[in-house]
Amino acid sequence: MTSPGSTGLPPATGAWQAGDPVGRRQWLRPDGAVRLESGALLPEVVLAYETWGTLAADGSNAVLIEHALTGNSHAAGEVEPGHPSPGWWDGLIGPGRALDTDELFVVVSNVLGGCQGSTGPASLAPDGGHWGSRFPRVTIRDQVSVEVALADALGIERWAAVLGGSMGGMRALEWAVMRPERVRALLVFASPAAASADQIAWASPQLHAILADANWRGGDYHAAGPGEGPHRGLGVARRIAHATYRSELELDRRFGRRPQVGEDPASGGRFAVESYLDHHADKLVRRFDAASYVWLTRSMNGHDVGRDRGGVAEALARVRARTIAVGVDSDRLYPPAQVRALADGIPGARYAELASPYGHDSFLIETEQVAALVKDLLK
Repeated sequence: MTSPGSTGLPPATGAWQAGDPVGRRQWLRPDGAVRLESGALLPEVVLAYETWGTLAADGSNAVLIEHALTGNSHAAGEVEPGHPSPGWWDGLIGPGRALDTDELFVVVSNVLGGCQGSTGPASLAPDGGHWGSRFPRVTIRDQVSVEVALADALGIERWAAVLGGSMGGMRALEWAVMRPERVRALLVFASPAAASADQIAWASPQLHAILADANWRGGDYHAAGPGEGPHRGLGVARRIAHATYRSELELDRRFGRRPQVGEDPASGGRFAVESYLDHHADKLVRRFDAASYVWLTRSMNGHDVGRDRGGVAEALARVRARTIAVGVDSDRLYPPAQVRALADGIPGARYAELASPYGHDSFLIETEQVAALVKDLLK
């Protein structure tokens, strides 16, 4: 993560960079080049990942967790050098928790195209410069293909379970469709079989906000100084996205029409809810990369398990895993009806629903409800 130094300005990129503290990361460097669905060739790939627990001799206790759009491999643990945010599923992973690391071997990788140690636009290309605009398009299937190489390298022939929410749910589902023989159980939170027009529409202004930032520079800004990256555009994108991640009910109850303390909206000041969105925007630009946000959002827009497989119904019929598909009753980004349809299409799958005022983000917040579903899955 490029340091903003003493200026207080956001860094050009919040990506992890070579020379930054490693933290708990481990690294996979697959032999040879990686051919993507587009036909583009990545001459070398690095995948950052973290593990908890001990792999059984027969590899039967391994669980793969897939992170969401702005997540990373640090699903459990404290803030520490190399990890600017605490583990995003910390309450679920550890001894005696739902993902009991006394019994399970938990693996979380940073997605291909991401920015926290895996190869992506902020990474250095073989010529020594940042990939930037040269980074090729990646799909959900490309991301899973690299994760297959990680499983092979770790000696895991079949995952005891693959879990994920939102973009992570897309990858978890793709695992079960692409490599059904390698997934025993599947848990998908707040994620559909294919991105809808509504979801693509919500993504569009986010992408335009970043691309319209004068500091975007066509995607080649990574070597710029503090304050010179497209942090304004990324911040606007985060504000739009975060409003869709939470529910109308929560925002109204939590903030109502209250002004931010010490500010008067009638005189150009902010409402409290605006301050809340500003806070989340500022946090993201200091820990994430704008180009990764663009590339990963495009991969989510392209998500469709039925593509080139005879349609969604035929694709879902491939799944052999014991499956629970989980919607959120207040999710306005990935409505529960989409998740119920996913469950209906997978042989033997069960639909469950989180009851929560927190909207799409509930799978990250409602630890007790999520833990109960994880325990049920792993019976």
